[in-house]
Amino acid sequence: MSNILWKSLVVSPAVLGATLLVSATAIAAPNTTTEVSPAAQLGVTEVAQQSEMLAQTTIDQVNRYSNEGNQNNSQSQVTSVSQFSDVQPTDWAFQALQSLVERYGCIAGYPNATYRGNRALTRYEFAAGLNACLDRVNELIATATADLVTKQDLATLQRLQEEFSAELATLRGRVDSLEARTAELEANQFSTTTKLVGEAIFAVSDAFGDNTGDANNTVFQNRVRLDLQTSFTGRDVLHTRLAAGNAQAFSLIDNGGGVINTAEGTQTFQVGAGSGNNSVSIDRLTYEAPIGPAQVYLAASGGRHSHYAAVNNPYFFDQTDGGNGALSTFASESPIYRVGGGAGIALNLPLGRGGGILGNSSITAGYLASQANNPGLSQGLTNGDYAALGQLNFSVGDRLALAATYVHAYNGAGGNLFDSGVASDVNNTLGGVAVGTEQSNTLQNAGSSNSYGVSAAFRPSNKLSVSGFVSYHDVTGGGIGDDYEAWSYGAGVALADFGKQGNVLGFFAGAQPYSFNRTGLAPGVVGNDIPYQFEGFYKYRVSDNISVTPGVIWLTSPGQNSENDDAIIGTLRTTFSF
Repeated sequence: MSNILWKSLVVSPAVLGATLLVSATAIAAPNTTTEVSPAAQLGVTEVAQQSEMLAQTTIDQVNRYSNEGNQNNSQSQVTSVSQFSDVQPTDWAFQALQSLVERYGCIAGYPNATYRGNRALTRYEFAAGLNACLDRVNELIATATADLVTKQDLATLQRLQEEFSAELATLRGRVDSLEARTAELEANQFSTTTKLVGEAIFAVSDAFGDNTGDANNTVFQNRVRLDLQTSFTGRDVLHTRLAAGNAQAFSLIDNGGGVINTAEGTQTFQVGAGSGNNSVSIDRLTYEAPIGPAQVYLAASGGRHSHYAAVNNPYFFDQTDGGNGALSTFASESPIYRVGGGAGIALNLPLGRGGGILGNSSITAGYLASQANNPGLSQGLTNGDYAALGQLNFSVGDRLALAATYVHAYNGAGGNLFDSGVASDVNNTLGGVAVGTEQSNTLQNAGSSNSYGVSAAFRPSNKLSVSGFVSYHDVTGGGIGDDYEAWSYGAGVALADFGKQGNVLGFFAGAQPYSFNRTGLAPGVVGNDIPYQFEGFYKYRVSDNISVTPGVIWLTSPGQNSENDDAIIGTLRTTFSF
């Protein structure tokens, strides 16, 4: 039957015009935008197939289609198929298109000399093509060339109309139903610009290891994040994220029974959990948008360097301490990205587009201030704590990614180096810090720091990823013991789709940020041993929205003292994403 239809359409413009008219009558409805494929101009069967796609139309597509008629897609008549720059003689519909253009003159193109035969068209464009064909039919009739339309053509058209009458009636019903469903969705939708992305974490954890094990109990903790993602242009995104939780890190105990002031062993869901009593707070308010070739990042609150800079730690990093990557904050990202945070601006700018030494490189620059909202002396956007980052990114295809990072930061008295812009409390403890020992973090007096880091990620296959980082931090302070150096490094191996698609088996090992031979710290803060951490986890994907991750974190020489017992943290984390 399709051969008869094609033959009749090519033979007679009258058949084409009438067929298009029947099709348009069946699918047309006032003030409704419906997409059909370009082949629908030549066959009713294509229209029936397109209706299956219409039934799946989402509210986002409907909004996009409704604006499509306002675009500058004016069409102009062509007299030769060669005028279309995107039509080749090897195209499967070339002869039919050539006949319609050159023999019957009822195909219009776009002002830029394209036909766009592989894309869907709007009802405005369909109407333009139909009008051109009907004009051609009227011209033939007016010039007494009706002999081109034979009785056989009309009989074929009549037979086609009868055979497809049921399909056209069904299509009309489907379109009417779709319009009613679309109107209901538009009337009850939350927002035309905003979608909600949520994450809830349930975690059962315990700490083991002599003194540390005796001082801690099994806990059941939670954290919830609700991210309102708003787009005004389709290319930008405004993050308004609400967070609440009750998670707290375990206390690590030294060989004398005292609590070690350290951020070792902190897990991702224990960061950004509000005040720890499930109170709600805004922990991220950022806006990202392209401006020319650059991607601009603006943070009003809760800004982090890892929001805009490439971390190069796939499968371990998950959108700033999310619930689908590594268990620990240390394995999630290099500590250099936790130097500073808050409010500020950043941008990513590509340096080349394929080929040459800079073909796949880009540069990242950002400035974040943790006290940007405070108008007091030695506070504010430029006089308070801040961190300025510069990073050069380079990639080789999609298998190897490299980055060299530099961060210059300033911290006031009583601050901490790896605080992510979270203000420390008056007792100068590490309650707001996610990584590092006290020796590597604590700044007793105001001081500045220069941090240098390199990171790399290599994916030899689609199911294997190897990544790692090294960071060095040179701190200059204004008091005794405030001039010091800190180091950190780590590497991980991740096996994707291990046992099942979506599962991840990960192993990570490295040294938490540490510093040797510091003086002037509180009594009892001693030790020049490297605090190593080893972590293994297995994320099991229950469904598209639920994953369960059992894992173990093993800490050696906590507090940089090998005389302290090793600590082992076991966790069963369940993540609900919606």
